[in-house]
Amino acid sequence: MKKIYITILVVFSAIGFSCTKHLVELNENPNGADPSSTNPNLVLSTVLSEAGRAFVGLGYQDIAGVMQHTQKDGWGGGHNNYDWGNSNSWTGYYDILRNNQFVYDKAVELDYPLQQGITLVMKSLMFGLITDLYGDAPYTQALKGETGGAEYTFPAFDSQQSIYEGILADLEKANTLLSESQFNSTVGSADIYYGGDAAKWRKFANSLALRYYMRISDKLPSVAQAGIEKIVNTPDQYPIIKNASEDAAMGFPGNSDGDSWPSYAIPQSDSSNYRRIKMANTLVKALLERNDPRIAVWANPVEVSIYVDASLTGSISKTVYDTTINGVTRNAVRIVSPDYLASRQLTLNDINQDPHYVGLPVALNAPQLYNLSPDPQQSAHNPHVSWVNARFAKGNAGGSKVRLMSAAEVHFILAEASAVKGWNAGDAETHYNQAIQASFEAWGLSASQAADYVAQPEVAFDGSQEQIITQKWISTWSVATEAWFDWRRTGYPELHGVELRTVAKELPLRFYYPVEERNLNGTNVEAANENLESTPLSNFGGNGTKNSPWSRPWVIQGTGKPW
Repeated sequence: MKKIYITILVVFSAIGFSCTKHLVELNENPNGADPSSTNPNLVLSTVLSEAGRAFVGLGYQDIAGVMQHTQKDGWGGGHNNYDWGNSNSWTGYYDILRNNQFVYDKAVELDYPLQQGITLVMKSLMFGLITDLYGDAPYTQALKGETGGAEYTFPAFDSQQSIYEGILADLEKANTLLSESQFNSTVGSADIYYGGDAAKWRKFANSLALRYYMRISDKLPSVAQAGIEKIVNTPDQYPIIKNASEDAAMGFPGNSDGDSWPSYAIPQSDSSNYRRIKMANTLVKALLERNDPRIAVWANPVEVSIYVDASLTGSISKTVYDTTINGVTRNAVRIVSPDYLASRQLTLNDINQDPHYVGLPVALNAPQLYNLSPDPQQSAHNPHVSWVNARFAKGNAGGSKVRLMSAAEVHFILAEASAVKGWNAGDAETHYNQAIQASFEAWGLSASQAADYVAQPEVAFDGSQEQIITQKWISTWSVATEAWFDWRRTGYPELHGVELRTVAKELPLRFYYPVEERNLNGTNVEAANENLESTPLSNFGGNGTKNSPWSRPWVIQGTGKPW
């Protein structure tokens, strides 16, 4: 004890001396990074990884529910019913932007054009996501809180139109910065998208510009047409992503929950996202109708299919294996009688007898019970519906990547610009076919499979906006946010909520402004609310009749879309 006491005296004596001599040094965080000497590449890697996680977190989870790629059979209020409560915060997106601004400022200080160009692309990507999700948002006065002043602590909201215009200006600047043949700095392994390849970042910048020109095409058609035609018709000055190998994509190491696909968890419990998420009937039906081989990449077949045998009398339910019914071989099938269905108060319309793939209908009251599930627990093991593919139960999702910008999206944009808008953007059918081929390639399917697919009458190009956008919707598996924004702009594919089961009978149009922003920056939130257009559904959800998921932001006001 004496030795310990002496040690304590020595320690406290040292602390006392330090307090009188080196108080400033003690207030420095020894584990923190000194902004004045931090290598910007170290922060850039965080910007890129967190942006990738943010996009897949939306596009594979709740927005996949809105766009009816998937449904949940447990704890699915936000996913299936748009019951978002106060959960849609933008804090994480602004955190990414703050880190990105640090990298940009350091790059300007050090005269690093490469890092400046990359961060302008990331700024455009993240502010684009924010304004797409919410509408008006802090932009010109954002990310400046450290400089002091009420205008930066409580920033005003910029109009959605001005944010889109700022994004397009930044992407133009990024294209110029990234056009150099040599750079005085490197990024290397910190760049988990492109490994520091400036030429690919330049293609990312211009492809992202195509996205936002198309986004505003119904509001500012002459601006959108000029921008898209400029990019398409001067390819040396504005190179774009043309094939899947150039996609802005991020894989997942899968070492922990923090660096894994969002449906992975340690351990995989009954409440994990992999156990909860099932394929939605809307997407499954679309894939089956088109004999789309991507269904096998995205979905598991049912373990046990259902077959209602009209010849059976009495209440019968039995499972048989390795049998052929109506010419289809089934590994396992549960054969039930009409009387058995009646005993469960069900009809044939309540049962899906597909021998291979069965999706959950939208917004069921008790999705865990669907299709004669033998287990009534939420997120339990239902062998009669299609789970998402088992690859997504792995931390690395079987090598799957989140694609922030893809060749498929680029070609669909140009197909629409040419076929629907009548702009000079290349041959529409060629772009349509190339978009599908790029999607197949991204998911490990062959060019011959893509060729066979587009040769089908159901898929062969017809030049309509509905066909182009529906195929684009299919291709956005795991990044359904882009499908949401396309649906909002075009009304395709034709999707609806379910009256009395979803919060409103139509799909929502936006996220409401976060509760923390309403509490801390209420005056500016209220001013932004006045720029939203109320609809007959605006009284559902949200905060008042303006700040509602069913109010129209500027980008669709006056367009008559999507409903």
